[in-house]
Amino acid sequence: MFRFVKAALNVSAGQGARQVRLSSTHSPEFHAKYGTGLMIGGFAFCVSVWGFVLTQTGITWNLSPVGKVQPKPWREVEE
Repeated sequence: MFRFVKAALNVSAGQGARQVRLSSTHSPEFHAKYGTGLMIGGFAFCVSVWGFVLTQTGITWNLSPVGKVQPKPWREVEE
């Protein structure tokens, strides 16, 4: 943390942030290594969960009633 503060105060040369970035332990190739795998894994997880929800849970979805709802026959009022 001290190195970050020291580098942040070194604004005259503009080298502070670059020094902290280069000396950090974070691997800059994370997305190159794992990005595609994470995207494919997330997509597969999402598809499998929605596949389960749509096929196994028995949820009744609010589908359009057009063509399914018929009016009741009119009844004449009896005198």
